[in-house]
This record gives sequence, C-alpha cells and structure tokens, in this order.
Amino acid sequence: MADFDNRLARGATTATATYDAGLRAHMLRVYNYMTGALALTGAVAYAVANTPALLNLFYHEVMTSQGIALSPTILGWVVFIAPLALVFFLSFRIQQMSQGAAQLTFWAYAAMVGASLASIFMLYTGASIALTFFVTAATFGAMSLYGYTTARDLTGMGNFLFMGLIGIIIASLANMFFQSAAVNFAVSVLGVLIFTGLTAWDTQKIKQMYYAVGGEGVMAGKAAIMGALALYLDFLNIFLFLLRFMGNRR
Repeated sequence: MADFDNRLARGATTATATYDAGLRAHMLRVYNYMTGALALTGAVAYAVANTPALLNLFYHEVMTSQGIALSPTILGWVVFIAPLALVFFLSFRIQQMSQGAAQLTFWAYAAMVGASLASIFMLYTGASIALTFFVTAATFGAMSLYGYTTARDLTGMGNFLFMGLIGIIIASLANMFFQSAAVNFAVSVLGVLIFTGLTAWDTQKIKQMYYAVGGEGVMAGKAAIMGALALYLDFLNIFLFLLRFMGNRR
C-alpha cells in the first residue's frame, strides 16, 4: 500500500514537472517573439533615421516657430496608421489565419512600427534613448515576473487599468487641440503607470491562455503570437512614455 501511494506521488510530481516545463517553454516562445519584434522595430527605426533616402520617404522638414521639425509624408502617415489596422486585423482574424500568416503579420507590424518611430532618433540623443530602453527593460522584467509568479488574480486590476487606458487615449486626442503642458505631463505619468500594470496583467493572461489551449499545436502557436503582441505593446508604450521624461532632445 505504501509503495502504491509512493508511485502515485511520483506520478503526480512527474506530471506537474512536465506541465511546468511546458509552461516555461511556452513563455520562452512568447518572450522570443517579443524580443525579436522589438529588435526588428529598433533596427528599422535606426536604418530609416540614418538613411537619408529612406527618411525622405517618410518625413519632410517643415519650418515652425521653434525651428525645423519633421512632418510625415503621405507614406509616413500610412506607416503611422497601418500598424493600428494590423493589430485589429490580427486580433480579429487570427483564428482563421494559418500560423505562418499570423507570424508574417506580426513581423510586418513590428517593421512598420519601426518606420513610424524613426523620428525619435532625430529628436533625442542616442545615449538618452539607450538609457530609457534599459530602464524600460528593468521595469518590464520586474512586472512581468510578478505577473508570472503571483497567485493573486489580477483580473480586477486589469479591468481598472484598461479603463484608465481609454481615459489617456481620450485625453491625448483632446490635447492635440489644447496643447496643454500639464495635460501632457499627466498623460505621460499615467501612461507609464498603466502600461507597467498591464505588463503584469498580460503576463498572467498568457499563462491562463496556455492552460486553456493545452500548450500544444497550432492554437498554442497562435496564442504565443498574441501574447507576444500584448507584451510588445506594453514594453513599447512604457518606453515611449518614459522617453518624454528621460529623453534629452537634440
């Protein structure tokens, strides 16, 4: 009887270890996708900013009261708007897409975001961009680890943060007309806080999705892509909001 109980215990331990190993492999896949997308975005942004022929495709110089500024061309507006369209397309159509098509859409999205962000290399010093990136990476890593390890259900926090996200989007749109420095500062602070919290929430959601799809097959592959997209957006937005504080303008 004792030996039977021991066999049951060993079997349960082996099953748990296998399941945890599967979860770790899934999370590693998500982080690899996310890291690859961030690297692609950075490489495209840097290449466009440092290649005059490419830069002129997306931006042209205009005179303002504060000096020369960059204004998007028609193609520039396309790469600003297209990533948003691709996010919605991927979110609503991924179940009908093949895994290869979903991956291609994900990489195309990251590349277009890079083209749209080329101007930050023209506006901010390289040292401040690098420093902001490392601060973002540390913040993101800490919150993602919390979301992965905590036993607390973050659903309520996520819903609250999503409402806050809608609020800062509305405030940002309104401030395009009012140009209030105070509103811009408040939006930047809230943006950092909201996307920092969403990092933990999205990480926990990725775990839950892994359990829901079973961790194997095409569905798991698509879940990894959508999880990487969510974390990519969290990281990118933390970086951009922090850059408003930490970035040294040229």
